Amino acid sequence: MDPSRLHLHLVSDSTGETLEMIAKAGLARFEGVEAIKHFWPMVRSEGHLDRVIEEIARKPGLIIYTLVDGGVRERLEQRCASLGLLLVSPLDPTIGALSELLGQVATRRPGRQHVMDSAYFRRVDAINYTMVHDDGAGHDDWEDADIVLAGVSRTSKTPTSIYLANRGYKTANIPIVPQSPPPPVLFHLKQPLVVGLTTAPDRLVMIRRNRLLSLGQAPDTDYVELTAIESEIAYARRLFADNDIPVIDVTRRSIEETAAAIINLVQARSDAAEAK
Repeated sequence: MDPSRLHLHLVSDSTGETLEMIAKAGLARFEGVEAIKHFWPMVRSEGHLDRVIEEIARKPGLIIYTLVDGGVRERLEQRCASLGLLLVSPLDPTIGALSELLGQVATRRPGRQHVMDSAYFRRVDAINYTMVHDDGAGHDDWEDADIVLAGVSRTSKTPTSIYLANRGYKTANIPIVPQSPPPPVLFHLKQPLVVGLTTAPDRLVMIRRNRLLSLGQAPDTDYVELTAIESEIAYARRLFADNDIPVIDVTRRSIEETAAAIINLVQARSDAAEAK
């Protein structure tokens, strides 16, 4: 494994917000590490967990988890052991110490550390919405979204969407493919902010090659050909410009930085609307 590049899988039976803060604090102690965070929230059944593990196995790395259900937790630990995957439950030592000192058994209700207020339910609702509106799905009700991300393949649309959902924003995303134009509804949305994501062609070539290699496919198609990618990005940029869609270049941005830029755009739009 490349020591400067780490896949970090955050598996939670709640929103995953606690895990994200722990991961961020830990990563701050290391220099020159590119951490690719994968968020897996609301994992509360063995069936859901199995689907998550399939994805984790494709991009192995460190798994940080908080799972209350004993069966789901045990299955994760067993599956990771059989696959040789490293995992850690960071809250266990603290909960164990508190249990001993207080003479109480810890509650087995997931997400109890979150105040059950409107903000909490908004995050849960946003996560559920985002999970079923990935990769162009469900465009009939995009008007219910807060944000719609558009961009060519491998511009971090899905992980950025999940990150935004953890911040309480219902986020849909759609790939921009010259051979298959997006549905017209994309350009007539009133409520959601549509944001275009783009990146440098040479960087995209590298990302796509690595993607094909990880899937065991030969990296010799137009999908990774520089001229084709340059044309693909140019098409997306024209589409964004023609429809007054703000664009964020993700080439040198982390998921967190991209999400922060998008949230700033949402806030600026809201401020402008209030000023009218």
